[in-house]
Amino acid sequence: MSELYKLGIKAAAEGLSRKDFSSVELTQAVIDRVHDKDGEIGAYLTFDEEGALAAAREADAARAAGVVASPLCGVPIAIKDLINVKGQPCTCASKILEGYVSPYDATVIKNLKAAGAVCAGRVNMDEFAMGSSTENSGFHPTHNPYDLSRVPGGSSGGSAAAVGGDLCIAALGTDTGGSIRQPASFCNCVGLKPSYGRVSRFGVTAFASSLDQVGPMTKSVEDAALLLKVLAGHDEMDGTTPHDPVPDYAALLAGASLKGVKLGLPKEYFIDGLDPEVKAITEKAIQACTAAGAEIVEVSLPHTEYAMAVYYIVAPAEASANLARFDGVRYGHRSAKSDSVFNLYARSRAEGFGPEVKRRIIMGTYVLSSGYYDAYYGRAQKVRTLIRRDFEEVFTQVDALLTPVAPTPAFKLGAVQDPLTMYLNDLFTIPSALAGNCSMSVPSGFTAAGLPVGVQFIGDAFKEEKLLRIARAYEQIRG
Repeated sequence: MSELYKLGIKAAAEGLSRKDFSSVELTQAVIDRVHDKDGEIGAYLTFDEEGALAAAREADAARAAGVVASPLCGVPIAIKDLINVKGQPCTCASKILEGYVSPYDATVIKNLKAAGAVCAGRVNMDEFAMGSSTENSGFHPTHNPYDLSRVPGGSSGGSAAAVGGDLCIAALGTDTGGSIRQPASFCNCVGLKPSYGRVSRFGVTAFASSLDQVGPMTKSVEDAALLLKVLAGHDEMDGTTPHDPVPDYAALLAGASLKGVKLGLPKEYFIDGLDPEVKAITEKAIQACTAAGAEIVEVSLPHTEYAMAVYYIVAPAEASANLARFDGVRYGHRSAKSDSVFNLYARSRAEGFGPEVKRRIIMGTYVLSSGYYDAYYGRAQKVRTLIRRDFEEVFTQVDALLTPVAPTPAFKLGAVQDPLTMYLNDLFTIPSALAGNCSMSVPSGFTAAGLPVGVQFIGDAFKEEKLLRIARAYEQIRG
């Protein structure tokens, strides 16, 4: 019982169904593991142990009564700290929201609770999801479970470290420009960014509203499929979610094969500067897919070179607007030093926000300001349309794309001080985020130093079932 924390969703669900153990025992094993190991990893910010055990008891009662809403019934899931859970803190890893307790559940949390899942602890992140290393948390950095001297990636670094370090069964992350996929690669877990609109954003603190997506971070592709089935679907509270039916993703994985699958290699992603070990692991993945019957096709996404510039106009602009609500008046940190309304706003924000958040607010406010809107934000949106058209065109030729996830493996804590260098971590994940496609990181190997490296599969919008089948087939052959 003591090592139940090593299980994934499918294995945990099967054990619960067979009555090998209870949800209370499973949840307690996770809690014990957190007590034992999280002091050195720092994946969690808070953990409502009593609340988790109470939910586990409810799940056990439901199973005893034969009322099992989903395979997730009784399975503990860690929650990234920008997703609202009623009665729990939601700080977004920022001092400006320290002490804030959410009065409602996000739609994805309602879905998890309806499925009988246990919301097990709130995991660390870069403040307001702005960063690629989880060093920008307002509370403490998170360490990579494979090498404690290195970062877990970001902004969903707490989620990735919790999954990769067996501190949870699975976790929720969010991805705006790569914040699920890059940390998943760094921490040896599966990270899926669904298509924009596939999962409701209601109750998820906004960074960039036209980009943000909640997604699963799990120990296998099948676990990601099981979790996505619960998360996905139309929500009246989020107008970007279509009425499209949600497939049974896990059931569709049966017989997954790469035979006859066309995989595109975008030439713009295989560039100088790619870490030699990342390049070698990606090339081995390509060879493995070829040996399994996949057809490899070189393709081009010609506007990829503009993606970084577009992202760092669009995302900060939307962040500037979204974060204007944190003003020290309605909730969150309020400065004690203010002597006027203006000073209340200015001092509260100066004291509450960290340096990376301030940097992006300033950038975003500038590109939205009078005289610059058309030159920057308006033009960036036009180029974004061209990037999306590149993907639409390429998916008439191939079933999915195969690329690196990040240019390097996990780097040392404190090693990257220059913001522009840090932004380059998302070089290969930003384009598909701008286009709204689904994409995922799948573990693919280790460097000589034992650091995990994933490969990225990118699929067409709302074709998660195809993407998951390809990823599952690759997972089975990678060894």
